[in-house]
Amino acid sequence: MPVRVTLGIDLACRAPHVASLADDQGRLVWTGRTFQSRVRDLEALWADLGCDPGELTVVMEPTRNAWAPVAAWFKSRGVKVVLVPTTQSADLRAYYSKHTKNDRLDSALLARLPLLHPEGLRPHTGDGPADPLRRATKQRSSVVKRRAAVFARIDALLELLGPGWYEELGTEYGNASLHLLARYGDPRTLLRLGRARLGQFLIRYSHGQWRHDKAEHLLAVAHESIALWDGAGMDFAQLGADLAVEAEQALVFTAQIRGLDERIAGLYRQADPLQIARTAPGVGPVLAAAITARLGDPHRFTSLAAIRSYSGLVPKVTQSGQTGQSEHRGGITKAGDTLLRQSLWMAADMARRADPQLAAHYVRLMNAGRHHDTAICHVATTLLTRIAACLRAGQPYVIRDVDGTAITEADGRRIVKEHHQVDPAVRAKNASRRNPQRLKHRTSRVPQKSLSASTSRPVTTHPTSRPAA
Repeated sequence: MPVRVTLGIDLACRAPHVASLADDQGRLVWTGRTFQSRVRDLEALWADLGCDPGELTVVMEPTRNAWAPVAAWFKSRGVKVVLVPTTQSADLRAYYSKHTKNDRLDSALLARLPLLHPEGLRPHTGDGPADPLRRATKQRSSVVKRRAAVFARIDALLELLGPGWYEELGTEYGNASLHLLARYGDPRTLLRLGRARLGQFLIRYSHGQWRHDKAEHLLAVAHESIALWDGAGMDFAQLGADLAVEAEQALVFTAQIRGLDERIAGLYRQADPLQIARTAPGVGPVLAAAITARLGDPHRFTSLAAIRSYSGLVPKVTQSGQTGQSEHRGGITKAGDTLLRQSLWMAADMARRADPQLAAHYVRLMNAGRHHDTAICHVATTLLTRIAACLRAGQPYVIRDVDGTAITEADGRRIVKEHHQVDPAVRAKNASRRNPQRLKHRTSRVPQKSLSASTSRPVTTHPTSRPAA
């Protein structure tokens, strides 16, 4: 009978990987073998193993993206590949050797993992970071956050010019607003442009939505900014240069998001040909692609409960017979994919407005004293379960009334608006309960870092000497 062996690999991003081989009894056959993610190194390692692919299990941690090519190489040869969460291996390492951590020990631990934690070994499926849709959705999320940071800096700079600027330009900063700030952030330059040329500029970059009347408003705002700083020494040229830098960055990010949206749309059609995720209420093209990409193959999970656990939206559970309380449920674990969790939260907040069953669930939680965020997390978990069940069955999402009757999305929105609304007094009461919990560890809303720092509250220090007479 062939002996099954386990190859534990401690991966490195730049340095060589370290591998150890253990038999089915946990005895180390050899340890400390180094190699890199090169074909000749992998083939030499394969030759040293000298076993049938069905007898070998490769165990590794998902170290950044270094694991993907190694896992793909072994999987192409029919080997079972297992990815172990880093937190799990770290806990086992602490038990195995508390005061020592090195690559040889890590690889030996991974090679013995089938004996230490057999129920935690689940075969790896999918392409991980090699999946283009998974990468593209993550990249889009990152670019959107960076653009939001640029918008916040533009807000801060426009505050120096007075409230009229962001009243006229808004807070979303579309194409016309960004081009205007990139060229004419200096109000004096804007005034020199004049009404006619400014109107043509706005018509061009807003595609006709802004015209000469908008130009008149912007010129009035520019006059007001100059009057506001009259004689105070504001360097409008330097402020305009700062606005131009931020606006140009935002334009680049906006173009990148537009290009990513086109790529993601094509990749999503390949990943979900039936557009099943799009049939769920509150799930648009962006969220459908993100949920599909970050969830991966729903059939790789043993159950829908495993999918909920993967999302990190399930509560932490502590059971003990010593505390007098048999079970305690804390906040959500946040152990899963961050982008998946964020996408589900946004989708759930919109889905509860169209699905009466989700809306009724949300209202029950709010009436029970839950905060809005907590209630949405519960709804997101239910929504994920339904989407995953539809993907596994290959069937579209069907919106139903609380009695189980299938309805359209328009009917669902009407029913929710008429029968499943939270009393504003209940919402305000739940929010007021949450705020003291958030602030209980904070001694001051405006910490005074130094005696010379500006502060919105009186300085509590007193002079230590009398002024000279």
